[in-house]
Amino acid sequence: MDTSNRTAITVEATVNAPVAKVWQYWNEPQHITNWAFASDDWHAPHAENDLRVNGAFKTTMAAKDESMAFDFEGVYTDVEDQKLIAYGMADGRKVSIYFEDNGNHTRITQTFDAEESMPVEVQQSGWQAILNNFKKYVEAN
Repeated sequence: MDTSNRTAITVEATVNAPVAKVWQYWNEPQHITNWAFASDDWHAPHAENDLRVNGAFKTTMAAKDESMAFDFEGVYTDVEDQKLIAYGMADGRKVSIYFEDNGNHTRITQTFDAEESMPVEVQQSGWQAILNNFKKYVEAN
């Protein structure tokens, strides 16, 4: 699948926590299941993560009413401890996540290739909602 002409979408958040904590909560399955969904009527009942180049991850995202579920998964192409995570998804789209250490704050910048079946604004809104949910979870714990 040709991904060279895909639109890149960026979402960002500043988390009020040191980068070590942000990195841990982003990558450990017991934390991923607490934030990897865009709204309160969804949840993430399962997550697995092998954080290394060529390692795979999979997070199940599901509606709480059991009407819909899907696995969000990919393979890591680059990992720099507490700085960068990059991966490819099964459909060829690429994602990069940068973690900027600002002492007691961490800036997360996530850029991903848009899929062609959904409006860019909808995709940006959904990924931003998940990132906002992550921020909320980290800051509350």
